[in-house]
Amino acid sequence: MRPLVLVHGFMGGSDQWALQAPLADGRDLIAVDLPGFGKNSHMPPINTIKGFADWVLAETALQEFDLLGHSMGGMIVQEMTRLAPDRVCNLVLYGTGATGVLPGRFEPIEISMQRARKDGARRTARRIAATWFLKRESAPEYHACAAIAERVKLTAIIAGLEAMRGWSGIDHLAHIAVPTLVLWGDGDRTYEWTQIETLWRTIPGANLAVLPACAHAVHFERPQLFNALVADFLDES
Repeated sequence: MRPLVLVHGFMGGSDQWALQAPLADGRDLIAVDLPGFGKNSHMPPINTIKGFADWVLAETALQEFDLLGHSMGGMIVQEMTRLAPDRVCNLVLYGTGATGVLPGRFEPIEISMQRARKDGARRTARRIAATWFLKRESAPEYHACAAIAERVKLTAIIAGLEAMRGWSGIDHLAHIAVPTLVLWGDGDRTYEWTQIETLWRTIPGANLAVLPACAHAVHFERPQLFNALVADFLDES
């Protein structure tokens, strides 16, 4: 089977995919750490989605691969598919959208920037990570997720928010020509349904999976169901 490249979201990292280890059955999993995030928090951050996409394409250097992106990572993988359509074979867009302005987000990006500068990186990481879970801080996996987010410096937080705010992939959706799965938790506080519906209805032949009773961190909250849906999609495709 082809390798599956996993691209994490804002304030994420490769360690967030630990519960997706079963997806490695029969395929290689390649989980990246974006510059400024996770294990690469020491690297200078990038402040454009295209810049992130270029970096991942160069870092993986694979001729063909399947691709999964979460949240901001979902924007990055859309851009990767536009830049290198012959390299991407199957696409999973998870908890993401086609516009970085994020209508319906738990708070506007500008407010997140203001609060991050006021509160600092650690408090911002823990506060925003809580919004990713239906049960917020009481979710069993919250603390592990927040610990990964806490690695991020303030410069990377601001750069990531700038990257999202300045990006739109709307004009390219209809040109995505690879099998695509759009996956979303029905309690997501970051990406509202209209963003998900736009992906599903505009990308030719896109499949849709809506998972109940979970929010933005489905791969933490419902890992067995998440893994089963992704594996089934990739195997069928």
